[in-house]
Amino acid sequence: MAEDPVRPLNIHASCVAIGGRGVLLRGPSGSGKSDLTLRLIDSYPDCRLVSDDRTDLTTRAGTLYARAPARIAGLLEVRGVGIVTLPFMAEAAIALLIDLVPRAAVPRLPASEPGKSGPQAGQSAELAGISLPRLALHAFDAATAAKIRLALSQF
Repeated sequence: MAEDPVRPLNIHASCVAIGGRGVLLRGPSGSGKSDLTLRLIDSYPDCRLVSDDRTDLTTRAGTLYARAPARIAGLLEVRGVGIVTLPFMAEAAIALLIDLVPRAAVPRLPASEPGKSGPQAGQSAELAGISLPRLALHAFDAATAAKIRLALSQF
């Protein structure tokens, strides 16, 4: 008997891969997922689109993977321009979760565990049974793309 394929968990998020490592950008409509995705791709030559606005998640061997639903693979909605086709990575292992929040909700310093400091001391979140490092950032701050790159280098 053939094994049933695992149905992916589809969430409202965008995903990029920076240096091959997945960064999941989670937030409601209008929070800046697509805008931040474009800025990350434009800022870093090693950044590739994985998915925009909707992301399929699967787990394998204790790792969370993201990919675009087939109908939107390689597509990015650029407000004021339209839907554009970009080179994309078919799948990325998620290394960092970014929750996009209003500017006032971004903590000056993330909550830390005793004896730890820096980005690695911040919060984590569980998604599809996998614990991920998590930061809350505002998508439209000028330094958000740089903050993501810096945080990714710390995990």
